[in-house]
Amino acid sequence: MSVGRRKSVLIKAKKEQKEMQQLAKKYNKTWSLFLDRDGVINEEIQGTYVTDWKEFKFYDGSLLALESLSRIFGHIIVVTNQRGVGRGIMQADDLKDIHQQMQAQISLNGGRIDKIYACTSVLDDDINRKPNIGMALQAKEDFEGIDFKKSVMVGNNLSDMLFGKRNGMHTVFLSTTNSPIELPHDVIDEQFASLKEWSDSLNLIESTILN
Repeated sequence: MSVGRRKSVLIKAKKEQKEMQQLAKKYNKTWSLFLDRDGVINEEIQGTYVTDWKEFKFYDGSLLALESLSRIFGHIIVVTNQRGVGRGIMQADDLKDIHQQMQAQISLNGGRIDKIYACTSVLDDDINRKPNIGMALQAKEDFEGIDFKKSVMVGNNLSDMLFGKRNGMHTVFLSTTNSPIELPHDVIDEQFASLKEWSDSLNLIESTILN
């Protein structure tokens, strides 16, 4: 990359960072937060699925992050692809139990998940399988206050980011299971190492504003 090109990219990145900071200042109860599950809230098991509660492990700091984010966002929705059910590796009741226990632990720690949408289809073209938009449309139908233009999608895969952009959302990529991606990027607005790191950045901005 030439010096001129590198300078142009840096200027653009700084401008976008400033825009993201301005956006973060606007987050309030009129905004909705969409979260992927594996690789965001809990540790992803590479090459297979979390098939029962014993295998489910919250990321360090994710419960604290969810408590903090629950105070900021009006709706918090989980949208997760879980075709382990469709493949017969686990049963629908296993997935239901995992989600019930996950929500219970989040609630005990002061956070909340308003609803979980899971696509168990094995077909990539299923309307509900990310990056397709079906689960977002379900959430919008179930929660009258959801406005995609005032929504954030947080995930650890590009399919999550594409899902967000197809719905007109702001996107946050977490490099928990993949290498960081060079920004700027067509479908990534912000990038952090974990949900806790992103949550802390919002709290820092809020603290700066109050001071």
